[in-house]
Amino acid sequence: MTTTLTALDGRQLTGNIGAEISGLRLSGDLPDDVIAAIRANLLAHKVLFFRGQDHLDDDEQVAFARRLGPITQGHPNVAPDSEVFDLDYSRSVERANVWHTDVTFVVQPPSFSVLRGLRIPDVGGDTIWANTASAYTALRPELRELADQLWTLHTNDFDYAESHERIERLRNLDPSRFGNGFLPTIYKTRHPLVRVHPETGERSLLLGGFARGFIGFSSSTFEALKKIFQEEITRAENTVRWKWETGDLVIWDNRLTQHYASADYGTVPRQVKRVTVVGEVPVSVHGEHSHALQGDATEFNNRFATVN
Repeated sequence: MTTTLTALDGRQLTGNIGAEISGLRLSGDLPDDVIAAIRANLLAHKVLFFRGQDHLDDDEQVAFARRLGPITQGHPNVAPDSEVFDLDYSRSVERANVWHTDVTFVVQPPSFSVLRGLRIPDVGGDTIWANTASAYTALRPELRELADQLWTLHTNDFDYAESHERIERLRNLDPSRFGNGFLPTIYKTRHPLVRVHPETGERSLLLGGFARGFIGFSSSTFEALKKIFQEEITRAENTVRWKWETGDLVIWDNRLTQHYASADYGTVPRQVKRVTVVGEVPVSVHGEHSHALQGDATEFNNRFATVN
């Protein structure tokens, strides 16, 4: 149980995940040593929470996120005109109330996600994060051995790009949700169930809502095994829950976490904006890399990566 908070004013929130950092005004101009301290705590605690960041607009959120690494475009299925993905659930007909790791259907999922709260319900709308590394460590040895061997199919085929007919139905229900150019591209990627973190060396379970099968196994076997692993990930001991306030900013290591946005706020507006940092191709415990089976996400990672 780590307590790395050197050079930052903050407090650890749970035994396995989450820390709240106080007294820091985030910007793209923070000194290098402060950015280094943020990064060290992010690796240690997996999720960092910052209150009172109302001064940030889209450009300033991007400028701060860029201090953590090159920036992706907003989302692989949205026209590449912005680094910011606007999650306005007061307009959307769908909500992210499923456990997931961001954008695992591409071969190079983001390393970090930076999420800013704009419109927050008075009641409900919390987000919960889970530590996928502590979940792996807590597995029985025989389950860890099995997990180390498994490869998983991740896809958005069931979700954003299930069919042209479904996309058009959603567009007709809520044209504003896709007003910036929704792209019906299907992605399929083969990832190891257990990936090795490129910075800390931790092993973690790469699963969540975009995982749709284990390579070489039947769908029924996949569902049974996924239930076992996913229940370990989302055990209360591995989670932290955040009650949002307007102006909050949250950063998480997308390589070591899953998250779930609780859809318990009815028709009340809820809007957050996300910026993601380019990640690495996952590597298994045996040194094998993930690879794409369908869909080219090169633009997602390269469009804004070199912009200063």
